Amino acid sequence: MTLPRPYADPPTLIAVTGTNSLVARSLSISRDDLVAGLVPPPRFQGVRFETYRPDATQPSQEVAVDVLRRFADELAQPPAARWGWLGRFGRMGRAGNGAARRGLRSGVYLDGGFGVGKTHLLASLWHVAPEPKAYLTFVELTSLVGALGFATTAEALSGHRLLAVDEFELDDPGDTVLVSTLFTKLAGEGVRFAATSNTQPEDLGEDRFAAADFFREIQGLAAHFVALRVDGEDYRHRGHPAPPAPVSDAEVSRRVDMTTGATRDDFDALLAHLEGLHPSRYGALVEGVPLVGIHSVRAVSDQATALRLVVLVDRLYDRAVPIVASGLRLDRLFSDDFLDGPHRKKFQRATSRLVALAREGAIA
Repeated sequence: MTLPRPYADPPTLIAVTGTNSLVARSLSISRDDLVAGLVPPPRFQGVRFETYRPDATQPSQEVAVDVLRRFADELAQPPAARWGWLGRFGRMGRAGNGAARRGLRSGVYLDGGFGVGKTHLLASLWHVAPEPKAYLTFVELTSLVGALGFATTAEALSGHRLLAVDEFELDDPGDTVLVSTLFTKLAGEGVRFAATSNTQPEDLGEDRFAAADFFREIQGLAAHFVALRVDGEDYRHRGHPAPPAPVSDAEVSRRVDMTTGATRDDFDALLAHLEGLHPSRYGALVEGVPLVGIHSVRAVSDQATALRLVVLVDRLYDRAVPIVASGLRLDRLFSDDFLDGPHRKKFQRATSRLVALAREGAIA
C-alpha cells in the first residue's frame, strides 16, 4: 500500500485579519513550529496527577493513575533499565484485556467513556515525562505526516521519549496503514506511547466503513499497548442541571460585542466554511478566541458535516473557548441516528463538550 502524500496546503498557524468572524479569519503557513508546538492544549496545560480526582466508586480510575505514575517513572530511567515493569504488567494482563497478555508493550492505552478524565491523565503523564516528548490528537498526528511527509515526521519523532496521542481513532484504511507503519517504526527506535480513546484497541474500526479490509493493521496497532479501562460517569455534567437554554440573536451580538476578540458567525455559514477547510486547521482557526458566538443553530442531518463539527468542538474544548448561541439547544444538535450510529462515541463526546462550553459561555 502507498502512504498518503503530503498535503499541497499543509496545516498552518493562524494570522488574524482583524475581523470578529471565524469565517473571515485567514491562515498563514508556518511549518517551523509544527513539532515544537506539540504540547497539551490550554485547557490541559495546568493539569497534573495531583489535580485528578478519582471517583471513589470507580476503582479503575485510581488504578489508571497508579499505572501512569509508574510508567512515568520508567520513562525517566536509562534505556537499558526501562520497561521491566511495563513488560511484566503486559504479560500479567492486569488491564483485563486479551491484548495485555501477549508480552512486552510500547505504551499504555486508556479506554473508557467520555468525561472520565482520560485526557486529564494523558496530559498529566506528558507533563512529568522527560524531554523530548510530543502531545497531539490523532487528527493532528495524521495531519503532521501530511504536512511534513512520512520520513520527515518519523525522523522528527524518533528521538522522543514519549508520544502522547489523544482521541485515537481509525476511520479509514489510509489512516490505519499510516499510523500502524509510523508506530512500528517509532517503537523500533525506542519511542514509547500513551493514547486515549473510547474504543478498545482490538475494536478500533469496529462498525466503521471497510473495517474488514484493514483488520490486520488494527491488530498490529493493538499489539503496541497495554490497555487500561477507565470507568465512570461524565464528570462534566455530574450534579449539573439541564443544559443552558439558547439566547436571542440580540444577546449573542451583545455578548460578542462586550468581549474583545470574540467572534460571531451564522451557523450555516460556519458549516460551509468548515467544509472548505482541512480539519487539521480547526485548532488554528479558534486559537486565541475568548468567546464564540453562533446565530441560528439548527440540527445537522449530514454525517460528513456533523463529523467536521465534532472536530471543531474538540478544538474549542481543548482551548477552553466558551460558546454563546441562539437557535436550537446545543445538546440537540445531533440526531438520534448519529448518537446511536457507528460514530456514536464521537457525537456523544461532542455533545457533552458542547454543553460544557455552553455552561462556560453562560458564566463568562
